Amino acid sequence: MESHSSLPGRPEVSPASFGVPGVGMTAFTGSDDRSIAELLETAAERALDDADVEPDAVDSVHVGNMAAEAFNNTSGLANALTASLGLSRASARRIENTSATGASAVLDAVDTVRAGRAEVALAVGGEKMSVAETSVATEIISRITHSQEYDQGITLPSFAGLAAARYLESYDATRRDLARVAVKNHANARRNPYAQFESDVTVADVLDSPKVATPLRLYDCCPTTDGAAAVVVTAASADVTVEACESAVGVHAVADRRNPLQIESAAAAGRAAYDAAGTGPDEIDIACIHDAFTILEWLEMEELGLAERGEAWKLTREGRTEIDGDGGLTVNPGGGLKARGHPLGATGISQLVELVWQLRGDVPNDRAVDSPRYGLAINVAGFGNNSVCTIVEANG
Repeated sequence: MESHSSLPGRPEVSPASFGVPGVGMTAFTGSDDRSIAELLETAAERALDDADVEPDAVDSVHVGNMAAEAFNNTSGLANALTASLGLSRASARRIENTSATGASAVLDAVDTVRAGRAEVALAVGGEKMSVAETSVATEIISRITHSQEYDQGITLPSFAGLAAARYLESYDATRRDLARVAVKNHANARRNPYAQFESDVTVADVLDSPKVATPLRLYDCCPTTDGAAAVVVTAASADVTVEACESAVGVHAVADRRNPLQIESAAAAGRAAYDAAGTGPDEIDIACIHDAFTILEWLEMEELGLAERGEAWKLTREGRTEIDGDGGLTVNPGGGLKARGHPLGATGISQLVELVWQLRGDVPNDRAVDSPRYGLAINVAGFGNNSVCTIVEANG
C-alpha cells in the first residue's frame, strides 16, 4: 500500500484508538410513520443505552443529515435532538456530505474526541425519504453531481450504468456475476431484522427486473429508505475501537476522471486509514462497502486493495465474499445499501453499527462472521466525489 505520508498535502496523523461502547439504529424501511426528528432520537437513545451512558455525560453531538429541508421541510435537527434527549451541556452541530454524510458525522465525532474537546461524543445520522415520490427523490439526489452534469440530466444511476458496462467489457465478468452481488446482499439482509428487504432474490429476478441504466436493472440499485443510526465515541477503550477514520476527495466531475472505473477518493481514504490503523487489506475480515449500485461493490473492493484490479467479480462468483465463504473476507453481511437500505444520512453510521455488532458477537449465528478482528467501512459521497473510510478492531 502507498504510505499515508505520500498523499499530496495530507498531514501526518498520529495513530490513536477511540472506544465505541455503544451503537444503535432503527429498522430501515420503505416508509416509517415517525418524523426525521423521532428517528434520530430513537437511534440515539438506543446507542446511549447500549453504551450505558447517561445523556448528561455526552459532551458533543454530531448529526448527519443530507436533505431534511428538501425531503421534510425542516432544519435545526442538531438542536432539536439535544433538546429531546435532555443534553443540557453538549455542543451540537449538523454535518452534510451528500451520501457520505453518516461517516462524516462519525469522523467529526472522532476528531472532536481526538482534539480533547470531548470525552464522550454522539454521532447520529438519519434520513426520511419516503415522503417524496421516486422521481422527486431522484431529482434531490441528482443535485449532488457536478453542475454541468446535472444540467445535462445525468444521474447517479447513469454513471453506474456506464461504469458497469465498461467493467463487463474490460474483464471476463458476466452480467450474471454482477447479479450475484444483489443475490448475496439480499440473502444477508433477509437474516438482518433491521434491513429493508426481507426476501431473497435470484439471478433471474435481477436480470428480469425493470431496466434502469443499461446494463443495470432495478435490483442492481439501492432503494430510498427511512431510518437512523447512532454510535457513541469515547476517549476510553471499549470492546470495539475505531483505529482509523479518514476522508479524501476525488475529481468532482466524473467526465474529467482519468479512468471511469477508478474511484480515487475511496483509494486515498483507504490508504490513509490503513496507514493510521497500522494494518492493511489482508487483515480485514469484514468490509461494509457502499454498494448503492451492484457495480460499486466491485469497484470499491478493488480501490481498497481487497481484490486485485479487475478481479473482484471472481470473489463474488466463487462465493468467497459470503458470510460463510472461504475467502477470509465477508462483504456486506448486513445486506449493504442494496438490501439493508440507504437512508442517506444514516448509511455510513449503520455500516459501523453492523461492524460493531459483528466484532462483539452480537448477531445470530446464521449471519455471524467467524471470529473477526478487523472491520472496514467505506462511505462514498456521490459517485466517488468524496469518501470516508473507517477501520475498527475487536479488543479481547
